[in-house]
Amino acid sequence: MNNSFPKIETERFNLRQFTDQDIENVYYGLSHPDVIKFYGVSFDSLEATKEQMNWFADLEKNEKGLWWAVCSKETGTFCGAGGLNDWDKEHRKAEIGFWLLPECWGKGIMKEVMPVICNFAFNQMGIHRIEGFVVSDNDNCKRAMAKLDFKYEGTMVDCEMKNDKFISVDIYALVDSGKNK
Repeated sequence: MNNSFPKIETERFNLRQFTDQDIENVYYGLSHPDVIKFYGVSFDSLEATKEQMNWFADLEKNEKGLWWAVCSKETGTFCGAGGLNDWDKEHRKAEIGFWLLPECWGKGIMKEVMPVICNFAFNQMGIHRIEGFVVSDNDNCKRAMAKLDFKYEGTMVDCEMKNDKFISVDIYALVDSGKNK
């Protein structure tokens, strides 16, 4: 593990580097039908989940972004994951992503954690634009993006395949206005 991995705290949550002990929680989340309904990654075994754990590690090593395990500050309970990927240093942009275990839904976690991740991106990583790609049918996520001041920019109609069906994806973006400095 890298001691320089940035830890972030909010009022109720610690955002920390993933450890090998997180694999069962990551598997539970990324195999749960309600979580993966709109998420682009899913796994059917612990062995396959190791691929995701390696991806988290490679993001840091390859400087393509950062993902944190989101854990309760009070109990240490793993709640989900959030972070940035597809970091394009030339154009100073990255894509934000987030998923939570179902028992953590509706508790204001995204509203508390995502702004802190965005501020870290703007202030520590030099990112100017954060993009969010949301499956058009994912109304909960679209409402959350709006509450977090991400601006809807348009829809890519039938741009991806999921479960042998075309899906459309809405594009949201948050641009650093300098208020985060």
